[in-house]
Amino acid sequence: MGIVRVSMSAWSLVFLACSALSAAQAASLNPTQQRAHDIYQELVDINTTQSAGDTYQAARAMAARLIEAGMPAGDVQVFQVAPKRGNLVARLHGTGKRRPILLLAHLDVVEANPADWSTDPFRLIEKDGWFYARGSEDDKFMAATFVATLGRLVHERYRPDRDIILALETDEEVSDSHHYGVQYLIAQHRDLIDAEYALNEGGGIGLKDGRPVRIAVQTSEKVYESFWLETRNPGGHSSQPRSDNAIYELARGLERVADYRFPVELNETTRLYFREMAEMEQGQTRADMKAILGPQPDPGAIARLSAQPPYNAQLRTTCVATRLEGGHADNALPQRARALVNCRIMPGVPEERVRDTLVRVLADPGISITQTGEFFPSPPSPLNPELTSAIKKVAPRFWPGVPLVPTMSAGATDGLFLRNAGIPTYGHSGLAGDIFDVRAHGKDERISEKAFYDGQEYWYQLLKVLTG
Repeated sequence: MGIVRVSMSAWSLVFLACSALSAAQAASLNPTQQRAHDIYQELVDINTTQSAGDTYQAARAMAARLIEAGMPAGDVQVFQVAPKRGNLVARLHGTGKRRPILLLAHLDVVEANPADWSTDPFRLIEKDGWFYARGSEDDKFMAATFVATLGRLVHERYRPDRDIILALETDEEVSDSHHYGVQYLIAQHRDLIDAEYALNEGGGIGLKDGRPVRIAVQTSEKVYESFWLETRNPGGHSSQPRSDNAIYELARGLERVADYRFPVELNETTRLYFREMAEMEQGQTRADMKAILGPQPDPGAIARLSAQPPYNAQLRTTCVATRLEGGHADNALPQRARALVNCRIMPGVPEERVRDTLVRVLADPGISITQTGEFFPSPPSPLNPELTSAIKKVAPRFWPGVPLVPTMSAGATDGLFLRNAGIPTYGHSGLAGDIFDVRAHGKDERISEKAFYDGQEYWYQLLKVLTG
């Protein structure tokens, strides 16, 4: 597989896509917003799932958008790394006064069953002030925003004081195929993406009850690891049940895992997170956040915060069952049952400790535990004064009075590979969303239209500060 260079017509052709909007919608958008909308819609409407999607098509479509904006074709490269798998790397050249910055987003999305959704997950649906679609948030908002913003800067003939590199990668959502995406770019084309630091997904504008409470910058992330728990049994005829049923044995073990809470393990980032969040919270939650920061954290405060998923994820390692299989026939006792338990492990915690904990909690030698993949920890990125200063300058124009809060991502991103390759990476999306209504990877994934257009303008202004 190799490089594809895309040649397209002038920037003015972007306006032809406006026919996809209704007259009322088009009238409500200015030309910049309209172009961003069209790019977003085109990207969302390309299915990029692992099973049936095509990230190579998506990469080529986004390359065409950049060339339409006026970026030289030689500065836009699409790499086909496998059938229907592709990456894009583009570069807006600057004066070279400072080292480049890298904008990273992934093109692939997780699977979505249309029967489960209230809308078609693979079409951008605009309803009641929301954009619905698989990938509308994760991560096609960032991919489309980067393309739209870079195109806007090119169209304006903006000359930054450093190169701005854009990398749109494939297969971020597929744990066993990372070598096609950013790992491929690091191994095969490091010179094209080498940068002083990278900006990636992982840190948004947190809303609570519709009110912004934090502007997040992700400096570290938990480590993704999964384990298969499995029971086996001779089985038999279902007309003669026996006490040692493989499914029941597994179910009892899963109940013990569900009831277990890993110990609280605060680190430098999460301590600062709770200290800053406490100033934005009120009442019991505020008191609880302050109470867990002392030398002897209050158990009641820990319990109350643990009941709220966003805060629980910042407190400890978590392991949760995500898949279940068992049995082989309707009229036979199960000979085998297994469940996948997905863990998000705190930075610095050895994988062996987590596995040993699961063995102890299961308390059943009949349940085997098998690790599913490699363990990929990454070092935290130190806070970058240049980046935080720029955010503090631009963010108050959109979210006045809201603090900048370093965060640890409870999820996993491909930023870990950049960090391990020596490129500090920061999660910062500029997208506002409810911290208690996270729909990425779930049913009816959505972002608000206001958050989308605010995010477009925010990134334009932030990149101007970072590169001016």
